[in-house]
Amino acid sequence: MSGHSKWSSIKHKKAARDAKRGKVFTKLIKEITIAARLGGGDINANPRLRTAVLTARAQSMPNDNIDRAIKKGTGELGGGQLEEVTYEGYGPGGVAITADIFTDNRNRTVAEIRFIFGRHGGNMGETGCVGWMFKKRGVIAIEKSAADEDKLIELALEAGADDVTSDSDTYQVMSAPENFNAVRDAIEKAGIAMLSAEVARVPENTVAVSGHTAEQVLKLMEELEEHDDVQSVAANFDISDEDIAQFSAA
Repeated sequence: MSGHSKWSSIKHKKAARDAKRGKVFTKLIKEITIAARLGGGDINANPRLRTAVLTARAQSMPNDNIDRAIKKGTGELGGGQLEEVTYEGYGPGGVAITADIFTDNRNRTVAEIRFIFGRHGGNMGETGCVGWMFKKRGVIAIEKSAADEDKLIELALEAGADDVTSDSDTYQVMSAPENFNAVRDAIEKAGIAMLSAEVARVPENTVAVSGHTAEQVLKLMEELEEHDDVQSVAANFDISDEDIAQFSAA
């Protein structure tokens, strides 16, 4: 399974804890603001904004918060100007990592992200150093208990998905970015609950890591995700379920 899928599975298991700390809302508000700034405030004419708003509603974000974030993006309300940037680097074991950032102070953020990489045995690189190892894909995660596998595969492929994969807990519906909205809408109309739905960076190839190196990689990924300016992180690691269970328990 790809590093993206591995990390997504880990994120789902700690999502409730993150929500209690307000981390989920903070990141979603930034995504809504950026999407509205780049493509306008009409969710029907702005696919990226529509995805962000639907994700926010699925997390029970109040409509007032969503409306304020849209208005900040369109300039109707004041607020700090967010900049969208991607940082790239290597983690322990040569694992390639990219982090999508929204920041109102690039100098502060790059220094903090570089420190996080270094603290966990990695290092930031130049723009483009690992980005070529990833491809943008539509990725929808669904709990296995929420859908029949055969019906989900049939529904997803008819809507334009490329593949449906699975791990012990979830299905991952993969599609080209241009087909993402159609696939998500078909799943939504079928009444199937989605854990997450996003256009994300998926690694073309993976690097196997284990033991202490695997633990370092997971700690690096989690601290990057915890940073307020980081919207999403992608990596090309492959770690065994046994190692993940061991480090999660610890």
